[in-house]
Amino acid sequence: MDKKISTIKIEATDFYGDNCLKDQVVGSGNRAIGNRRPEGRVHIFEEGEDGSKRKLIHKSNLVVYVGREMLVQRAMNINNSLVSSTHNDFISWFGVGEGGVRPADPLDPTPPINNDTDLYAPLMINDTTSVVYGDYHTAGGVYPETGFYKKSFDEVLFEPDNLNDDAYLIAKITTTIGVLDVNGKQLSEAGLFSANGNIPASNFTLFARVTYPSLIKTTERRLIFVWYLYF
Repeated sequence: MDKKISTIKIEATDFYGDNCLKDQVVGSGNRAIGNRRPEGRVHIFEEGEDGSKRKLIHKSNLVVYVGREMLVQRAMNINNSLVSSTHNDFISWFGVGEGGVRPADPLDPTPPINNDTDLYAPLMINDTTSVVYGDYHTAGGVYPETGFYKKSFDEVLFEPDNLNDDAYLIAKITTTIGVLDVNGKQLSEAGLFSANGNIPASNFTLFARVTYPSLIKTTERRLIFVWYLYF
């Protein structure tokens, strides 16, 4: 009886710099399978009435495929009609949800995956008409309440990357979920979104997603999300 033998081709490629040796598993067509930049990390702080900050969460995010498709178009300034975003879109909005953990354990996050296209259970941030809120929906389907499901950033700063000759490759994005936002909910996921403008905006597309143990949001809690993107 013949035995079928399955082989996997392993290639070791030399790189000069910090990583001198990098292993890659190569599939069909010699296309390397693995994660590449952009990437990032998320810090979540609770701010006290005196302005003091206490770090609650420090997690890696995942820049998803639809977000990377947006970046390619933006860089080339050419539309790709086969994807949901356009070359006019840019990263400009923030959203939160309650779908980041396993139902049986609110402290056990489910990691995001490359094929994510939205938060798993988006939460309405505020129902007040204001320039800082966007993406209005009426209650129904995946939207449990009527109101705005996105919030604009407080601030974006560019920082030097000391691992790459201090080139300005880091974007630091700060967004505040204030005392009037998302109260009575358990937050366990967050996302950065691109859109075709700041105010007004449409064509929201997920760029990056992070999941974390559930945080109960109340009127007494002011949460600050500091999101670092590395390019």
